[in-house]
Amino acid sequence: MSETLVLIDGNSIVHRAFHAFPPLSTQNGILVNAVFGFSSMLLKIIDDLKPSYIAVAFDAKGPTFRHKAFPSYKAQRKKAPEELYAQIPLVKKVTNAFHIPFFELQGFEADDIIGTLTEQAERKGLKTTIVTGDLDALQLVSSKTSVSVATRGITQSVVYDEAKVYERFQLSPSQMVDYKALRGDPSDNIPGVLGIGEKTAAQLLKKYHTLDQVFQHTNDLPPTIKEKLENGKDQAYVAKNLVDIVRDVPVALDLSIDFSSAYKKEEAEDLLQRFGFTSLIKRLPGKRSIQKEGQLSLLKGAS
Repeated sequence: MSETLVLIDGNSIVHRAFHAFPPLSTQNGILVNAVFGFSSMLLKIIDDLKPSYIAVAFDAKGPTFRHKAFPSYKAQRKKAPEELYAQIPLVKKVTNAFHIPFFELQGFEADDIIGTLTEQAERKGLKTTIVTGDLDALQLVSSKTSVSVATRGITQSVVYDEAKVYERFQLSPSQMVDYKALRGDPSDNIPGVLGIGEKTAAQLLKKYHTLDQVFQHTNDLPPTIKEKLENGKDQAYVAKNLVDIVRDVPVALDLSIDFSSAYKKEEAEDLLQRFGFTSLIKRLPGKRSIQKEGQLSLLKGAS
């Protein structure tokens, strides 16, 4: 059996957890609903997938190379509340308590870190599962890499392998970048080609396979589609550069110690106890320890 790696898109899961759980607070009034949701999903990953290695990637503060290339990148997005951002350092405490490494790098997004680590893992022969809340990572799917996308809060997900990507889009994972280049990505404020929607973009790529080939065959297309493509060619290639996940970020996958060797139940339990996550302590890997009476309900509104 080959070794397995799980890569978690930290910001994506934290955002989902923040909105999926009510405003839970510790006895000291610290909001921890996103921390609780992230911790719950982490324990589910450990139990369900039993990975050899786990790592988490976060978006670093500040603009990325995409913002510099396209100033309106993600400009339409409403800034998340400070109550969410304040919990990210607490989530990092969770990863540290589980001895799970996390990565963030100025100028890049978590997706770029995940793309880089995925490529390194494939070269080392690992099977990888990417855990995220959106579909951006589908371009990374391969025979060795799948993507688990949360679909409702953090309790339900769809796992995309190559067959599942084709089932949904009638395209291969390697075509997902060109697909988004044509149709755009409204969630990131990437326009693509004006007037080319999901259906037309998929049809064009099914026939011509790549963005370059689509533009080489515009004379073979109906006049209205030809005109849209010719008018939007520059935008399409800008979009392609924006949606293409970078796979050479200066980060390195360390396989010198696996999760089961690094994990110390006592450290994880101590942190969860301090947060008051008593229901999660029961789910920790390893032998349960006896909890002291009076430490079972530090979390207001959670069991």
